Amino acid sequence: MSTRIVVVGGGTAGARLAQRLPVTLLGEETHAPYNRVLLADVLAGRYEPEVITLPDTREPVRRGVRAVRIDRAARVVECADGTTVGYDHLVLATGSNPVLPPLRGLRDARLPSGVHPFRTLEDCLALRTVVRPGVRAVVIGGGLLGVSAARALAALGAEVVLAQQGERLMERQLDERASALLRDHVESLGVEVHTECRVSGLHGGDGAVTAVELADGFVLDAQVVVLTCGVRPRVGLARDAGLDVRTGVVVDDELRTSDPYIHAIGDCAEHDGRVYGLAGPALEQADALASVLAGAGSAYAPPGTRVPDGPRVPVPAYTGTRALTRLTLGGPVPLDLAAFGEAEAQPGDDVVQLTDGTRRAYRKVVVRGDRLVGGVLLGDLAAIGALARAWEGDEALPHAPLLHLLTHDGGS
Repeated sequence: MSTRIVVVGGGTAGARLAQRLPVTLLGEETHAPYNRVLLADVLAGRYEPEVITLPDTREPVRRGVRAVRIDRAARVVECADGTTVGYDHLVLATGSNPVLPPLRGLRDARLPSGVHPFRTLEDCLALRTVVRPGVRAVVIGGGLLGVSAARALAALGAEVVLAQQGERLMERQLDERASALLRDHVESLGVEVHTECRVSGLHGGDGAVTAVELADGFVLDAQVVVLTCGVRPRVGLARDAGLDVRTGVVVDDELRTSDPYIHAIGDCAEHDGRVYGLAGPALEQADALASVLAGAGSAYAPPGTRVPDGPRVPVPAYTGTRALTRLTLGGPVPLDLAAFGEAEAQPGDDVVQLTDGTRRAYRKVVVRGDRLVGGVLLGDLAAIGALARAWEGDEALPHAPLLHLLTHDGGS
């Protein structure tokens, strides 16, 4: 008797698990699973949608199937099309939803024509149909996704304004100097950047957006508005099923929820108080759970299955992910950036910085005691491999001048 594993969600985490194990994968989107990180390149026209399709899963994906209810007692998933799927182990990989800001003229369920979230391939393709040279576009949100979307829209010839409520672009990943260099590059692509700029409402006529109003009363003409204000874990299915939910679906070191027969991975999962919302952790969680489900012995065997005698096969625990952010922005002179850990130093930390104004390159690392705790690199990523290994391994740094951390060999 084989174990029935059902995965709800065909995004990065769900697809990765389905590549590792034979599972029934329920994907709400009608597209084959794809690499969400490359959506901005599809929008810019650099890639066609089929190029970002993920490798095939071990079993065919059931596309266009939305799970609406979990019957935990019967171990059955109910779907919107009336079908049901039984499981021995259920994996929630439901991802996240875009945050819709509280703006005048914006209703959660009914976006005015011309207003687009930027989260799915469908969002991306919808934008491609309306963006053309000369279109006035406003991107609300200056994080990683907003910067990527603004760059893509500019590549299509749109007149782009990027409105960021915070003090600087990508403030979660970059320090002040790195963010200023990023802003210079984004503006060199033709994007008008406004920071410390709060959007208060949308103007429209006949159901279509015509302008964006700022908190200070200034109005920006807009034919297209792109919402990149962050994401929120998609936990409704889990909450309705009575699972433990905080910000995300709470999981332990084996990615197990408060129900021992249900796991959660990816953007919807909260491990050790943290929701990552990034591709790297989603992939690591999927790989860890594949090991758990494939080798955990009697603790994960389906009811009625005879398990061979002997000790349970040990399974490595998931202890969290050290997530590194990378981004490449096009233009006449492309800009590469990478950021990891804590970019801002605390009292007592050692900081090493190198700036090359002529090459528009910037490198910085933060060292606490004998550990590398964070860094930012723009323009020259030659040292990122060695730095990332030192940071991810959390090992004591070699006894060498700290400046060696920023040389091309990373001090190795």
